Amino acid sequence: MKIDYKVLGERIAKRRKVLNLTQDDVAEATGLSNNHISNIENNHSIPSIETLLKICEVLDITPDYFLLGIVRHKNDGLLSQINQKIKLCETKKLELVDHFITWVVDEKI
Repeated sequence: MKIDYKVLGERIAKRRKVLNLTQDDVAEATGLSNNHISNIENNHSIPSIETLLKICEVLDITPDYFLLGIVRHKNDGLLSQINQKIKLCETKKLELVDHFITWVVDEKI
């Protein structure tokens, strides 16, 4: 499996923005430079594993999300229930669920 560093950077930026943090905030909390955070988000630098883990800690998310787009939670019970319901949907309903989830994720609250 090849890591898509462009997508990784986009996910870091998206998560940072969801938490209303600036690149400066992340840089300060990780001990990295603002320039380095910017370069990672814009696919100009590849983060080391250590750097990625620092960013994960500050942004309160597991590396799975940045690397694979999968969010893991300590309690996956609710997600499991939702997944079981989704398995009962036909294609048109799955498309509707996908659109709704995308809207919820992208909504600025």
